[in-house]
Amino acid sequence: MVMFLATGFYSGYAPFAPGTFGTIPGILICYFISGSDITIAFLYTLLVVIISIPIAHEAEKITGKNDPGCIVIDEIAGILVTLSGIPFNTTTVISGFIIFRFLDILKPFPIRYLEKKVPGGAGIVIDDVAAGVIANLILRVMTS
Repeated sequence: MVMFLATGFYSGYAPFAPGTFGTIPGILICYFISGSDITIAFLYTLLVVIISIPIAHEAEKITGKNDPGCIVIDEIAGILVTLSGIPFNTTTVISGFIIFRFLDILKPFPIRYLEKKVPGGAGIVIDDVAAGVIANLILRVMTS
C-alpha cells in the first residue's frame, strides 16, 4: 500500500518524466475537492501534505534510494498546494501545472535549499510544497 500511494497510484513508474506524470493524480484530486468549501479543501490539502511525509519516508526506505523518481506523492501534495483556493478551470489548471513543474524542476531558492537541508520524507515533500506555495502566489497574481 505504501508504494501504491507513494508512486501516485503507480504513475511514478512512467518510463520518462515520472514527476510530471505523478502530478496528474493530484490534478484529479484537485478536481474532486474543487467544489468543496474553501476551508474543507484547505484541510484536505493539509492532510495530504502531512500524510505524504511518512509515506515518502517509508517508500524511500523500501527502495533503498535517496528521493527516487518513482516517489511522486510529493508532486501530488505540491499540485494540491498550487491549486488550493484557486478557481478550478482549464486556464488555471494548465497554468498551475506548468508553473509548478517549472519551479519543481529548476528549484530556485529557497526550494533547492529546503530539499538539501531537510532529511527523509519531510525533505522529499517540503521542496514540492514550497514550489506549490510559490506557484499558488504566482497564480493568484495572474488571476487577480
